[in-house]
Amino acid sequence: MKRLILSLAVPLAIAFAGLTPRAEAQGTMRVAVGTSLNQLDPALTTIGDEYVYVHLVFNGLSRIDHDLNVKPDLAESWTASEDLRTWTFKLRPDVKFHHGRTLDAEDVVATVTRILDPKTGSRARSNLAMIKSVQAIDPLTVKFDLEFPYAGFADIFADRQVRIIARDRVSTLSTEPIGTGPFMFKSWAPGDRMELVRYPGYFEKNLPKLDAVTVRVIPEAAARIAALESGAIDIVWNLPYESVDKLKKSSNVRVDSVSTATWDGVIINNERPPFNDVRVRKALALTIDKAALVELALFGQGDPTHSPIPPSHPYFNRSIGFPEPDIAAAKKLLAEAGYPNGIDVPFQVPQEREQRVRFGVAVRDMARAAGIRLNVERVPFASYAANVSGKAQIYVDGYFARPTIDSALYPFYHSGGSWNRQLWHYKDARVDKILDEARTTNDAARRKALFEEFQVIVNDTVPGIIAYSAAHVNGVRKNVENFKSTPMQWLELKDVNLSR
Repeated sequence: MKRLILSLAVPLAIAFAGLTPRAEAQGTMRVAVGTSLNQLDPALTTIGDEYVYVHLVFNGLSRIDHDLNVKPDLAESWTASEDLRTWTFKLRPDVKFHHGRTLDAEDVVATVTRILDPKTGSRARSNLAMIKSVQAIDPLTVKFDLEFPYAGFADIFADRQVRIIARDRVSTLSTEPIGTGPFMFKSWAPGDRMELVRYPGYFEKNLPKLDAVTVRVIPEAAARIAALESGAIDIVWNLPYESVDKLKKSSNVRVDSVSTATWDGVIINNERPPFNDVRVRKALALTIDKAALVELALFGQGDPTHSPIPPSHPYFNRSIGFPEPDIAAAKKLLAEAGYPNGIDVPFQVPQEREQRVRFGVAVRDMARAAGIRLNVERVPFASYAANVSGKAQIYVDGYFARPTIDSALYPFYHSGGSWNRQLWHYKDARVDKILDEARTTNDAARRKALFEEFQVIVNDTVPGIIAYSAAHVNGVRKNVENFKSTPMQWLELKDVNLSR
């Protein structure tokens, strides 16, 4: 079969017109992403396109299946003490790293110790903050002693950055990463492509089915879609929502989607005027129609929400509801806060993230009626983290689903949370108390009550405005078999094959 790889050097017009296919390995899956990877070290990854690579090359102690159940991965089992302060993991005995050495407990110790070291700079550090000590009991047994009880401890090892690395290959992680996953790293041309090949020693027998995976970086959404339709690409990861209806009519492409806890929102710096006044934040919230934002930003591919807890989750607080915008009440709050004539503030959006641009423009238009004049500034995504995140008064951003409710909330809302310090700088003693208790109780009913109360408080104090939980949609050629989109938005390819 003839294959084609889209070159970024080829003008967009040519991409639309169709390119001349070239021979490619029959079992090579070609995946298109929109952003270049900045980081190959799994502990330091921060964007979705990097998580795609991490999931193909590395494993965690646990994993999350398509139904959001936590299952064994590198660990074949785990047990916890009655007080949930001591956890013991038993490793699979048949796992080898890509360079041939057998995985052992010291690799787990080295991985966790490295993430916990502030000098490493991993965003996953706060999710492991409960660990007091970790030790290798024997080559296949790892014991964790925790500072406090933590019911979801096994779950956090399924997260993106908490992937087990080879302790003797740490120095080359950013150039020649070594993992235990179904595919091995072959090469990486920044801004162009990553080549992965099948790992014949993968511990799940007869997997993966593919010979190789090529991850192509194609920044232009239109070029990604054109490549998919022409057969140049097999999968477009994270399909632009505006393309969904068109591709549903295609004879060669199918649309595969799943609900997620991934969210977009208005990030508000609670320490900077005028948003250090809760009345101003509440006034903005009163102008927002979240159901309309789902249609305008996602083309209907999502659901309104109050926090990172999605409506599909049993802890979602349905009693809060989504009232209609109240412009009169918003104006009244602004006047009480000392802004009877409204406010003017710059409002940053990431220019290459068209979904978030649409979101930001819609929020701007909604807020204007109350005298909140948000002056939209498009900022290149590559400089967003350095120049906008955690620094601007108000801006648009979004974050991927986390493996547990605790890891979705604690880092973002606790006064000591790593993401909170990067984003909204929010402090509420009631929220801190709720989050501290929720991560230590093994009582599901109590946890549900705590998280429902949490949603009431953040809905009232408005640290930021989380508008919706977004669906994850992939565009897939119809000759791609056994592919399913995942709620965590990483790419599962070990069971996938290409029909002839």
